[in-house]
Amino acid sequence: MTAFFQNWGLPFNGAWLLSTVIGILVIALPLMLAVAMIIYADRKIWAAMALRRGPNVVGPFGLLQSFADGAKVFLQETIIPSAANRALFLIAPIITFTVALIAWAVIPFQAGVVLANINVGLLYILAISSLGVYGIVLAGWASNSKYPFYSAIRASAQMISYEVSIGFILVCVVLWAGSFNLTAIVESQRGYYGFINGHAFNPLLFPMSIMFLVSAMAETGRAPFDLTEAESELVAGYQTEYSSMSFALYWLGEYANVILMCALNAILFWGGYLPPIDWAPLYYVPGIIWLFAKILFFFFVFSWVKATVPRYRYDQLMRLGWKVFLPVSLFFVFLVSGFLMFTRYGGAQ
Repeated sequence: MTAFFQNWGLPFNGAWLLSTVIGILVIALPLMLAVAMIIYADRKIWAAMALRRGPNVVGPFGLLQSFADGAKVFLQETIIPSAANRALFLIAPIITFTVALIAWAVIPFQAGVVLANINVGLLYILAISSLGVYGIVLAGWASNSKYPFYSAIRASAQMISYEVSIGFILVCVVLWAGSFNLTAIVESQRGYYGFINGHAFNPLLFPMSIMFLVSAMAETGRAPFDLTEAESELVAGYQTEYSSMSFALYWLGEYANVILMCALNAILFWGGYLPPIDWAPLYYVPGIIWLFAKILFFFFVFSWVKATVPRYRYDQLMRLGWKVFLPVSLFFVFLVSGFLMFTRYGGAQ
């Protein structure tokens, strides 16, 4: 795209800046629309599993319900508690929302279709996902209220616990793919056993795919790991004192993070933009369609779990992270690295 604008007479710096801004908008605007519709889909799935109708009044089949909710919070008054730290109180939701968007810069939607095809894309994702906790911690502290503060403490401990496991799981994927670049990781999954695409079909990496899915639910605070928003204990958690658009930013950021984790599940373990079977006719379907289909499948799993699995106690959540996922993921790092040493290098090194 930069070359296209240069042909129109723009200097390189101006052409690069314009193409980058257009690329950001092409990703961010559809993502915001997808978040609105995915909230509607989430509510519909919950309703169907509870034998209810869900949103069905605003627009055909209730499709405009999310936009009506957005207009409602936009028109509400923003209330800031008198004892709150005003600056941090307002910055916290902006951090959460921004971090949820900038992680999409390295997601490959198709071969060569990525905003920033950097060699350390996976490290970038890990760093960005770690920053998300700051929005929650700042909200809990700046609210100057005990329930948001308890929620912030829970969130920081929970995210640290499952970030460690996710890190070891990603090490296994990087060892097998031989790269931190997300496009290279997708391409390394082409043609397992000659006819299927995806690390999840590898017996050594399939357990890691399941652990990553569960850890992603904990990382995004989704049920049954939604201890940061446990309404029976903490009112609304770190969001208790928020209203209007500041509350909406948390809502949008949460769902953007959920979609991001669904995309990472698809990219790291299920072939990303590749079709599930390495069969020539399936490649006529654009890769972005395959990626979106896999994202929707994993989102359905997220909603299914939220609608059916009761919330963990906090001690159960921490025990699962530190006493189960951490040792198992560390064991698989040794197992995968040892297997690769003996099969790829003959055990000579």
